[in-house]
Amino acid sequence: MRWEKATKVEWYSFIASMPLIDIGLNHVLYGQRLFHDYRIWLVSFPLIFAAGVITWYFHVLYSHNAQRKYPEISQSSKRILLKFLVTFFVMSPAILIIFFVYDRLHILGYEWTSNSILRGLLVGFAVNIVFSTLWEAMYIMDKHRESISEKELVQQMSLQQEFDVLKSQVNPHFLFNCFNTLSSLINEDAKKAELFLDELSKVYRYLLRNNEAGLSTLQNELKFIESYFRLLKTRHGEAVQFQVEADKRYDNYLVPSLSLQMLVENAVKHNVLSKNKPLMIDIFTAAGNKLIVNNNLQRRTVKGPSNRIGLDNIKMKYKLLGQKGFHVMEDARNFTVVLPLIWNNNISKQWISQSTNTENLTAK
Repeated sequence: MRWEKATKVEWYSFIASMPLIDIGLNHVLYGQRLFHDYRIWLVSFPLIFAAGVITWYFHVLYSHNAQRKYPEISQSSKRILLKFLVTFFVMSPAILIIFFVYDRLHILGYEWTSNSILRGLLVGFAVNIVFSTLWEAMYIMDKHRESISEKELVQQMSLQQEFDVLKSQVNPHFLFNCFNTLSSLINEDAKKAELFLDELSKVYRYLLRNNEAGLSTLQNELKFIESYFRLLKTRHGEAVQFQVEADKRYDNYLVPSLSLQMLVENAVKHNVLSKNKPLMIDIFTAAGNKLIVNNNLQRRTVKGPSNRIGLDNIKMKYKLLGQKGFHVMEDARNFTVVLPLIWNNNISKQWISQSTNTENLTAK
């Protein structure tokens, strides 16, 4: 066996128990003399203590060896059996060596008796069983914690992978729709197309930056949606109306990046837009850490193709984050989506966009 470094539990258990073990063995060796013969404390006590250090260290060696040979929780029965066999057939009988040496050297007048041998064996067996039980219990607890940590890490990695897939859907979807709009504007109004392209370049720079982390602050999302709305105004004019009322105390709460853009885009896509009957989109905060996105319903008679990326994407992100409260409600007049606002202390920092710089939305 190689040199082993004892764990803190092994050290603490030895330091706490060895003085008591020493006293117990000396009482077995010398009986009541222990309490009035100072030589026992000066000679035998240190000898037993030194022997205890050696025995304890060999106990550490075979315990670690058993853990290496059968490291898994599922192998606990094999590991415990191995430790018990070593304790019963090797470590406990080792106490006989102490009694044999004491008898041969007549240390402080000790003489071998069957009664003292039996009592010594019982003390040695009890001590080794206590040590083995304590160390095994701590080992199983540590392995259980490791197992839970590994499971959580695997779940986290899986969660992040799924989240990345959802994020990867957003950029192509957004860009494809913007190019369709730009293509229409080129044929209808070249100047509007130029303005649209200029706004698009600013908005898309922000989109690329903030979609990397998956979550953005409400403040950033609202600034972004106002820039996105300017794209819509370039294309649709007064046919789209937009209003935002958000309590400032929610500025640093989080929402999945580009959620507002996807919801606004869906509203524009599925409803009739006209100057006489404009599409009204309202975004506002509500009690209970909620963000409400509402639009009046004026469904298109001819529905365009829909891949449902928007709503399904947002819903799945909240599900992956373990956040409840996402709701979609519809009646004869309104279509409403409730987005839970997430306090950022509850979410892993790797998913939170650290970008608070919005100069790319206003730079020319």
